[in-house]
Amino acid sequence: MQLSPLTAVSPVDGRYGSRTTSLRAIFSEYGLIRNRVHVEVRWLQRLAAHAQISEVAPFSEQANTLLNELAENFKIEHAERVKEFERTTNHDVKAVEYLLKEQAQQLPELAKVSEFIHFACTSEDINNLSHALMLREGRDEVLLPLMRQVADSIRQLAHEFAAVPMLSRTHGQPASPTTLGKEMANVVYRLERQIAQIEQVPLLGKINGAVGNYNAHLSAYPEIDWVANAQEFIEGDLGLTFNPYTTQIEPHDYIAELFDAIARFNTILLDFDRDVWGYISLGYFKQKTVEGEIGSSTMPHKVNPIDFENSEGNLGIANAIFQHLASKLPVSRWQRDLTDSTVLRNLGVGFAHSVIAYEASLKGISKLEVNAASLAEDLDNCWEVLAEPVQTVMRRYGIENPYEKLKDLTRGKGITAQALQEFIDTLELPESAKVELRALTPANYIGNAIEQAKQV
Repeated sequence: MQLSPLTAVSPVDGRYGSRTTSLRAIFSEYGLIRNRVHVEVRWLQRLAAHAQISEVAPFSEQANTLLNELAENFKIEHAERVKEFERTTNHDVKAVEYLLKEQAQQLPELAKVSEFIHFACTSEDINNLSHALMLREGRDEVLLPLMRQVADSIRQLAHEFAAVPMLSRTHGQPASPTTLGKEMANVVYRLERQIAQIEQVPLLGKINGAVGNYNAHLSAYPEIDWVANAQEFIEGDLGLTFNPYTTQIEPHDYIAELFDAIARFNTILLDFDRDVWGYISLGYFKQKTVEGEIGSSTMPHKVNPIDFENSEGNLGIANAIFQHLASKLPVSRWQRDLTDSTVLRNLGVGFAHSVIAYEASLKGISKLEVNAASLAEDLDNCWEVLAEPVQTVMRRYGIENPYEKLKDLTRGKGITAQALQEFIDTLELPESAKVELRALTPANYIGNAIEQAKQV
């Protein structure tokens, strides 16, 4: 059976394959090979540019053009050729080296120095840098733009509904009113804190040999400052952050930091998905219908909040993957074991489920319509929430046991506007204070919620 969206084992490449195409060139096997070639090529160019490595003369413009084409415009045919080599070598990084040696035969000056391809490197030198490049591309070009789009879409809700009063619910029970926009603003602020942290996670790399001591490098060229060279290569040529202390492997702590930060963003969005699902259930939001869509196979009236449910489910899967990688990858026996290798092949899976979730949330947000009548009705049925301002004003003017008096009047009971007004009239308060309390309604007792919503 041929692989297709219908036959794929994972929904990432099957049912949801159209939503994850932006990640294929980054996190696929092709993407890994492409980045390995990029690292190997840049390493060879760095050796050629090093004044103390006379055996590799500076490359001509023609040689650099050939190498740059391999590094920057890597073709699927080249990846397929690597897989052909791998069927013989049973070693994926060695297969990349053989491809480059084959390509080097096109120019005598490259063919002459082909044994310097992969010079002094262990496979992990190439792999760790490739993974960092993949994560940078996936984070900066796919994930962060979608994260910002999600935050901006919720910000639009905050501004649009800044002045729409809403009954709060703490412990599921009626509480002091807020506005719908203010509750959206809370989410925006939380999401943007995580976006800032995700942006700032440094992506580390190393190229220091079999156990991190430049053993092979120094055996061939003991006079070269290989630490300085590695730092210049990783930071200058690749734009990553140099890690000076490693075993055979870069210890992956930064990957755990990155994935933990992404997981926090996802958890906040999951919280939002559930809240909006609840607001739809309460009738605070209606959902725009889409021509031809069916909500239930048996109940024609249904318009289900499926986008927020889809998002919630995929965020859960993404976080399960991120959390496993974050806890597993920094652990390696002694100077190296291979348990990280198979796990690292799943770097893109958490990204993919996150992308599916973000797009589902965005679709759900685009279909929301506020139901002002439902919001107003809920507020008008909960005059007891004004017990808070009344007892607070009573405290100001020295009335004894204000909390207890309001508790006796309201706890566990509904109360009408008239009953509250009558209670206010009995209080020994200045007339000006009574006027202000009588003017309060559940719809206008919202503090500075409007200002907060507009400022986010």
